[in-house]
Amino acid sequence: MNDKEKIYYIRGTEELRMKNIRAHKLVREFNNSCIEDFTKREEIIKELFGSAGLSPSIEHNFHCDLGYNIHVGDHFYAGYNCTMLDMAEVRVGHNCMIGPNVGIYTAGHSIESKDRNKSGYAMPINIGNDVWIGGSCVILPGVTIGDNSIVAGNPAKTLRNI
Repeated sequence: MNDKEKIYYIRGTEELRMKNIRAHKLVREFNNSCIEDFTKREEIIKELFGSAGLSPSIEHNFHCDLGYNIHVGDHFYAGYNCTMLDMAEVRVGHNCMIGPNVGIYTAGHSIESKDRNKSGYAMPINIGNDVWIGGSCVILPGVTIGDNSIVAGNPAKTLRNI
């Protein structure tokens, strides 16, 4: 890990708490929306995320920390129970599919026990175009997945470029 890529943050600040509350309200609204109300669900995603391309589609039980650090391209799809811990940016290209129960985690913590729960660090995650991430994968801080890749496993590994 390169410390230059790390973004350090302090948990419990009023500013971070308010940003987290905003995201949680939008996530709750999204998860409680009618599944057939595609327009409303897309509007919520576009308000929650930093940016979203054409036709984003996310199944029920989505979760994130802040939302505004998530950027997805056109025709993004995420299966059930997707969690994105976006203390740093998560960038996903066009035509990407994410299977069920996938975790995308930019956040990490010190291995020292003293004050571990008071601060943390985050590193951006970049996922290219035309990527398929299989179910139950975990994408860890600082990972980049190139274009035209299939990724599976826990932790996730690139299986092949297509």
